[in-house]
Amino acid sequence: MADFDIVVIGGGIVGVSTAMQLSQRFPGLTVAVLEKEPMLASHQTGRNSGVIHAGVYYEPGSLKAKFCREGSVATMEFCKDYGIRFEQRGKMLVASSPEELPRMEKLQERAVANGLEVHRISKAELTEREPHIAGLAALFIPASGIVDYGEVTRRMGALLIEADGTIMTDVDVTRIDEHAEGVEITLDTGMLLSARHVIVCAGVNADRLARMCGLAKDIAIVPFRGEYFRLGADKSHIVKHLIYPIPEPSLPFLGVHLTPMVGGFVTVGPNAVLAFARNGYSFGNISPKDLWEMMRFPGFRHVMASNMRYGLGEMANSLSRRRYLALCQRYCPELELADLHPHPAGIRAQAVSRDGRLLHDFLIERTARTVHVLNAPSPAATSALPIGKYIADIAEVHFGCS
Repeated sequence: MADFDIVVIGGGIVGVSTAMQLSQRFPGLTVAVLEKEPMLASHQTGRNSGVIHAGVYYEPGSLKAKFCREGSVATMEFCKDYGIRFEQRGKMLVASSPEELPRMEKLQERAVANGLEVHRISKAELTEREPHIAGLAALFIPASGIVDYGEVTRRMGALLIEADGTIMTDVDVTRIDEHAEGVEITLDTGMLLSARHVIVCAGVNADRLARMCGLAKDIAIVPFRGEYFRLGADKSHIVKHLIYPIPEPSLPFLGVHLTPMVGGFVTVGPNAVLAFARNGYSFGNISPKDLWEMMRFPGFRHVMASNMRYGLGEMANSLSRRRYLALCQRYCPELELADLHPHPAGIRAQAVSRDGRLLHDFLIERTARTVHVLNAPSPAATSALPIGKYIADIAEVHFGCS
């Protein structure tokens, strides 16, 4: 007999949301979450910018566009229901050069196509609404907000426990064996668990666990470190809204932005620099195993070759606080080096195809008894509730859950 009906591997917000919704939808199921760290939300979930994204950037009709739009509303409703602090401040996308104005117009068209309320803001109105921000024009997206996703995840975990679910921390999965009658999971402790079905939401290790089940043969996860700074207390009210640059459309990164956090301070970031380890939160974190895996994968070599100039620029920005500051001064010229204080970095788990494409959309695949979230970078935190519902729908149809 199986230890659990469903085991979810990964204690980030996507995994915990999925487990919570499975336990609530199917009260008779035994559901467990396995997390390798001592606590939930230790990596991407707990180290992101805390933004509730509205869904401006994503290809209309894509899973990102659909889930982000639904997730923005669902996240705020969840916070209201459970007394979690959030603020719907709205986002300003600021064009700081004439070359960015056509890209801003395309973003406005995309926002409208994705069903969002969006307002074009003139230079004069931008100055009136955000006196410390310089730009030629901006787009204002009212639906964007801020929240502590770690707190959201912990509340989801508590609801899972209330629904008789199980959370196991400090357990690392080293092997998954899928059989006709179930799935066996080997832990680093030597313990063996059995489950009728397994759902993997493992972030930077998603490809490794998927390959144990015969998937992800043509993709690999490449880690990009997002480095942040925190502004001093004297700059806590420098902006009212979330302030974003106009992003480069060919890349999945949104650029360095100013974010007022629910903790009462403002962060600057993130950049996007190649990490030398899957959990490489600083230049000193280097994993020979992770680097060797990346170098062996043809897609990684293609990405590096085609984005060499961008990558070197990001590396230089990471190594020089002055260069990093210059990115911020494009739209907030009064910032100085003394304003930038250390803040924890994050890692973006970015799936790359064998032919060198950075996968932009969410990617979810399955075998007979497993489901794998293979690509879930930003806005996965915003989208966690609809992603969890989507996986619960898969479980109901393909796993026969009831």
